[in-house]
Amino acid sequence: MAALRIFSYLPNPRVWKATIAARFCGVDVEVRGASGKELRDWLWDYDAHPLTEQERTALSSLARTGRVGLTGAQLFKTDAFMAAQPFGNVPAAFGADGKVGIFESNSIMRAVARLGEAKFPLYGHDAYEASRIDSFLDVSLVFARDSQIYLLALSGGTVDAAIHARAKDAFAIYASGIEQALSPRRETLVGNGISIADICFAAELALFMNEHARTEQLGKQGLEKILHEGVRDEYPLMFAHFARLVEHEHFAPDLKPYVEKLLSKAAA
Repeated sequence: MAALRIFSYLPNPRVWKATIAARFCGVDVEVRGASGKELRDWLWDYDAHPLTEQERTALSSLARTGRVGLTGAQLFKTDAFMAAQPFGNVPAAFGADGKVGIFESNSIMRAVARLGEAKFPLYGHDAYEASRIDSFLDVSLVFARDSQIYLLALSGGTVDAAIHARAKDAFAIYASGIEQALSPRRETLVGNGISIADICFAAELALFMNEHARTEQLGKQGLEKILHEGVRDEYPLMFAHFARLVEHEHFAPDLKPYVEKLLSKAAA
C-alpha cells in the first residue's frame, strides 16, 4: 500500500512536487487521475476511478458544482472526500488509511519529505534551514496564485491587460528573489543540497511555461509573452538552476518531457 495517494488532473507539475520528492526519499506515492475534462467523469474519492453509467445514476446525489478550473461542471465527490478535503480541490492527497486528507501541493510535498526524512533531508538539517525552506514555499504561493489566474485566463480566452500585468509583476518579483538567492553562484536555494524549495521552484516555473502554448491568445490582445526571448538574460542564475534541475535524475522523469514540449512550442 502506498504511503500517500494523490488524485489530480494530469499532467500537473504541482503533483510532481510530491513525486520528485518521493524519488529522493524512497517514499511510495501513488498518483491517480486524468485530464481535467475527463475528471468530470470520475468519482472523487480516496478510491478515485472513472464512473460507470450505473454508478453515475446511483450516485447522482453526490453531484456538486465545480469551481476553479472546472467551473460549472458537475463533479461527483463523496462525503468522505469532502471530509478529508474540505476545500474540495485537486490535487488531493490521502494518507495510507485513506482517511487523513492533505491538500495544497506544497503541503503534499512536505508530507513526502517528512515521511522520507531519514533517507534524504529534503526539509533541511535543522529548524533554521526548514524555516528558510518554508520562506521560499510561502513566497511561491503568492506567485502561484497570480500564475494560476493568468494561465486559466489564457486557456479560457479571457486574458486581458490587467491580468497580464499582474502576472508579469508577480513573475518579476519571484524571479528576482530566486536570482538573488542563487548569488553568488549557489547550486541550491537553501543549504548545500537540493531541498523541497528547489523542487517547488522547478515545478512552478515549469507550469508557468504553459504561456508558450498560448502565444496566439496573447497576440490577439496585443500582449507580449512574459517569458520572452530575452528573459534568460535577465535571470541567468535562475534559468541555469532550472536547467540543472530538469536534467537531474529525480526531476527528469516528470519535468523533462513536459518542459521540452513547451520549449518546442516557444521555438515554433
